[in-house]
Amino acid sequence: MRRFLVLGLGLALVACKKSDTPATQKTVEGATAKAEEAPTYDAVPREAFNRLAAAEALPVFWIADEDGDGAIDPDEVAELWGVPGPDEEWIVDGAFTDAFANAYRALAKGSRSGPDVSKYEAVEQVRRKAVLKELAQGRPTVVVSDFTDASEDDKAVVRLVVEAAELIEKIHAKQTGAAGLDEEIAKNDPASRMLFYRNQGPWCVAPATENDPGCNAIGAKPKKVSGLYPAALQENDGFCDELAKRKDADTLMHQFHVVKQEGDELVAVPYTVAYEDEMTAISEKLKAAAEKVGEDEAPFAAYLNAAAESFETNDWQPADEAWSKMNVGNSKWYLRIGPDEVYFEPCRRKAGFHVSFARINQDSVTWQSKLNPVKSDMEKAIAELAGKPYKARDVSFHMPDFIDIILNAGDSRSAHGATIGQSLPNWGPVANEGRGRTVAMTNLYTDEDSKVALEEQAKSLLCPTTMKNYTRDPGVQVMSTVLHEAAHNLGPAHEYKVKGKTASQIFGGPTASMLEELKAQTSALYFTDWLQERGIIDAKTAKQAHLRDMVWSFGHISRGMYTAENRPKPYSQLAAIQFGDLMNAGAITWKADERAANNTDVGCFEMDLEAFPKVILALEKRVAGIKARGDVKDAKAIIAEYVDVKGDKKKVLDTIRDRWLRAPKASFVYAIEL
Repeated sequence: MRRFLVLGLGLALVACKKSDTPATQKTVEGATAKAEEAPTYDAVPREAFNRLAAAEALPVFWIADEDGDGAIDPDEVAELWGVPGPDEEWIVDGAFTDAFANAYRALAKGSRSGPDVSKYEAVEQVRRKAVLKELAQGRPTVVVSDFTDASEDDKAVVRLVVEAAELIEKIHAKQTGAAGLDEEIAKNDPASRMLFYRNQGPWCVAPATENDPGCNAIGAKPKKVSGLYPAALQENDGFCDELAKRKDADTLMHQFHVVKQEGDELVAVPYTVAYEDEMTAISEKLKAAAEKVGEDEAPFAAYLNAAAESFETNDWQPADEAWSKMNVGNSKWYLRIGPDEVYFEPCRRKAGFHVSFARINQDSVTWQSKLNPVKSDMEKAIAELAGKPYKARDVSFHMPDFIDIILNAGDSRSAHGATIGQSLPNWGPVANEGRGRTVAMTNLYTDEDSKVALEEQAKSLLCPTTMKNYTRDPGVQVMSTVLHEAAHNLGPAHEYKVKGKTASQIFGGPTASMLEELKAQTSALYFTDWLQERGIIDAKTAKQAHLRDMVWSFGHISRGMYTAENRPKPYSQLAAIQFGDLMNAGAITWKADERAANNTDVGCFEMDLEAFPKVILALEKRVAGIKARGDVKDAKAIIAEYVDVKGDKKKVLDTIRDRWLRAPKASFVYAIEL
């Protein structure tokens, strides 16, 4: 019997009852116990069904029309993790229930007329329409993991990790300031509940609505206030800089502490104190999971126990040490649980709690065999380009493991898109000594819907001759991800200091984060050509990789350069810098009168891929040099030149944004089959 694991936020862990098909546990508001007339289930196309189901906060996803009959069938449905809603069984003994029939009928009606908001007051109508506009910018995209043939111990491990993930989501909600706000959402407002779940808070984040003051899951429209710093402190837009200038800045801004106000004083409170209940419970879950791990998974058990200890002590080095010893050769599991990345918070200094849970994909061995012998040469190449005072180091980091994601939670669960590569940890001996792990997520964006959508978006911007070099093969994008993540361990990285100061202290947290990502992605472009010169990849692959990287940049440019709170978006800014530099050098040109490859849009980008290597080499030298020297002046100059642009340069970015945003972005949801 197949079972889908369901873990709603604030709900108990449940396995659904059915024969061959996933049962759902929730229904739409107002569904009656008995269907008036059984639908034929062919009234709503698959893409529309998934979009409408999301707007109704229904935890179901139509995976594929496997029999091609245009109708949804019980064995084509996945139940989704975390999506909120009242409990209800929707599939029993392989058949849809009356509750599902009524829900489907409501979706079919909505597909024709859209949600009716006319009964609400004018202000509330505006808010609800904005919420629906926010949701429409995301295309639900499911990641299904099948454990039906797994051992009972493995199933227990999955359940315990997922239970820990729910607790991580609670901690992350406290960090972002969203904790408890969902209680203010009206009961008759499923779209707002879905927005809150997807965005991990009531605030809109999609490009067309993030700056709309009327877009919020809550009628009172609460302002976004981080839970990591006192609210009063955040009334000053420059509070991050003020904190960084204090004599006790190193203590207050420590990555594993919350800043609290005690009387007239600011104090640093360890995560283990601020989130004691959740962290203690997570520790117990991880210990229990370690007991279920077999002898052949000793490294994984060691990590589970070490992480459990770190959740009790706020000392994350034991977890990092154990985690660094896991690899493709000694474990089938990948798990990273704890506080890591800083991009989510206004000062870019505090580590966000997250879970990335996956299975190891053995295909990574191929890339490891190619890159392990040359990683010292890669470090020397970056060091030479960076120049003084940086000196090449002995590097010993792991080349990327490929992983197939089971579940992302907390800071790893994005409203739109998902991380496709990561290098961790960011601090401590494991990071400083180059012993961290790098991974590439290889089962994301591989579904047919994502492939078709990306190709159509590319055709709207690229000229026909350039489009000939486009490939749907995800392998070239995986290569770029591998090189990007490897580059985080090369050259002047997170803990590199100039005159005793780190990049965050020199440039400020937000700019330092952007420069590190710019270094990594520019290095990915540079090392693509570097590998070709050494015969490790061929010229065709290099060109295809460069083109896919530029298509990747379109996506990030379309999101805008700054958040609604005027915080820099690291990937958007690095994409604008790379794309703008290639245009400046003539490697990319705008053909105003030529039709794009979709034969509809007039005006397109022509890319001279033969000219890319020379331009990329110069950009790599500049970017690595900025980090090596702590060159604040040139950092500001490159941002002014390509990010904060006006006139024709801005029109180019606006064209990319306008065409790219016609299509909704993948919004990943997760289903775990037990």
